[in-house]
Amino acid sequence: MIDPQAPDPTRQSLWRPLRLLQASMDADIARIYSEERIDGLKPSFVMELLRLHARGPMTITELADSVHRTHSALSQKVAAMRAAGWVETVAGDDARSKKVMLTDQARRVIGRLAAEWRATEAALADLEAELPYPLSRVVVDIEQALERKTFHDRIAEKLAEDPAWG
Repeated sequence: MIDPQAPDPTRQSLWRPLRLLQASMDADIARIYSEERIDGLKPSFVMELLRLHARGPMTITELADSVHRTHSALSQKVAAMRAAGWVETVAGDDARSKKVMLTDQARRVIGRLAAEWRATEAALADLEAELPYPLSRVVVDIEQALERKTFHDRIAEKLAEDPAWG
């Protein structure tokens, strides 16, 4: 049953502005691809495509490890990239593994994707130079704080204080 008097905790979020900012920036990158008629490419695919170009075919596990993602997450991404025509999978060294490799479609634009990556990194460096406290520094500071106390432990402490949790 819905309680119309219950407050909506999702109305406040410290994370949402960051997620919306990243989505907006990704949309601008996607617009670059669209303007250049690189159809069906998502900005989230580019790191893996560039990694495959640099290192050659890899198993999903190897590719996941190289980009610091879980096997499950990368398996889903590879399926999406395969459906969009950017990668193909072939049998690996044993029956249980698959090698992921670039398609001809990906190889035709990989130089342009590398150029976009470099341009994006340069644009981010320019943007950070305009800020009093660059986001890359914020990330390092957050990582250091989480080494002192994990996010899990921080959430668990707050939940222990909330009577609705217990």
